[in-house]
Amino acid sequence: MVFVGQNAQGKTSLLEAVCVLVRLHSPRTARVKQITRFETGGFGVAGECWGVERRVNMGGDGLEMRMDGEECGSQGNYLEGGGLIVWMGNEDLELVRGPGEVRRRYLDFLGAQLGGDYWRNLSRYRRALKARNLLLKERVVDEGQVSAYTAVMIEHGEAIQRQRGMMVELLREPVGAAQVEVSGQKETVELGYEPTGGYDLEAAFAEAAEQERRVRQTVVGPHRDDLQLGLNGMSAAQFGSEGQQRTLAVALKLAQGKVLSAETGKVPVYLIDDVFGELDKARRNALMAALPEGAQRLITTTNLDWMEDVESGLTVMQVDGGTVE
Repeated sequence: MVFVGQNAQGKTSLLEAVCVLVRLHSPRTARVKQITRFETGGFGVAGECWGVERRVNMGGDGLEMRMDGEECGSQGNYLEGGGLIVWMGNEDLELVRGPGEVRRRYLDFLGAQLGGDYWRNLSRYRRALKARNLLLKERVVDEGQVSAYTAVMIEHGEAIQRQRGMMVELLREPVGAAQVEVSGQKETVELGYEPTGGYDLEAAFAEAAEQERRVRQTVVGPHRDDLQLGLNGMSAAQFGSEGQQRTLAVALKLAQGKVLSAETGKVPVYLIDDVFGELDKARRNALMAALPEGAQRLITTTNLDWMEDVESGLTVMQVDGGTVE
């Protein structure tokens, strides 16, 4: 399905609402609360997903989740048995050009959907990091409390690093294949996970202790790690052309979908936010052809010119002032 409309009419918010309803997550920010409209107290999203009526409300008391009218006690209960999402947008270029935070968020979104204890490790690590940084900013540092939070960060941080390393291994082949498929060129992609301070966090924290007291913040750990991207043996960010970088961003998202399908047996929903205007005809057709057959696709665009070149068969809906017709 294609949603067409001018800028600032609510197209992206529509896709973001779907992502929140399905995954309790926004692809554009680490905190769901930050997507609340300015000068409002919260938001609500509801819809039927895979035969279940789901409702998510964000208010002063935090996140409330319901399925078929019954309140869910935890995010894990809400997400269990739900669907998977791949988000593709113009901002994906930042995966290649931008700071490490963008690439960490990419891995975190994948890890959270793969299941297991990834999200639990990440949540506990983040809470410990926040508390530890507050302690390091005190005029007199309570070393006992800092050590206690350090132990928590080591336990969950090393688990995160192992899981991210495994994800990079799973992504390596499908990213390379998607890069060739979309670009039409014989390009080689290199992926590498780079942990700050190495994989031995206990040793890394001991080595960084003096620096941390000086700068008054935590300087090693998964919150500083990065995903290195190379093209044909060189840095994709420094030496890739804009076309190569855009293609690599698309390849990373297509590979995310391939990994999710292979590891879970489920086909994700693809939320594609206004990307076709930035791709040439060959890359548009290659992207559409690379999407899994039968996958649900929700696409936003400001015009339909690109659809003349694409075998789509997609229903077109108009978005105007937040209303869909």
